[in-house]
Amino acid sequence: MAQTPVIAIVDDDEGVRASLASLVRSLGYEARAYESGVDFLQHAPGDDPACMIADVQMPVISGDELQAQLIASGRRFPIIFMTAFPSESVRQRVMTAGAHCYLGKPSSGDEIIHCLEQALAGQTP
Repeated sequence: MAQTPVIAIVDDDEGVRASLASLVRSLGYEARAYESGVDFLQHAPGDDPACMIADVQMPVISGDELQAQLIASGRRFPIIFMTAFPSESVRQRVMTAGAHCYLGKPSSGDEIIHCLEQALAGQTP
């Protein structure tokens, strides 16, 4: 029996975490929510998800800093970034480093699903 893909959701906004987790579960995936990059690094040190959906603007460790730390430690998996404050410079930085998608907030469920399904299928956006 195939293992259910785990999707990590890293966002400091509890409402966003809950709605993304609900969306992910409705698609048949397992959702694991983390309130910060630090929380993810502490509670999932070697347990890599099939994909991560992460906010860019978070306290202590931003989403792009989390991405850099994961890459530096050899942990590579698709990351979908979401932000309420889109910036072309941040978009270029995270996409160049291997992010799968860079979405503004709010994003439609269809946009998120499209990025997630492409990421899990190993397709480029």
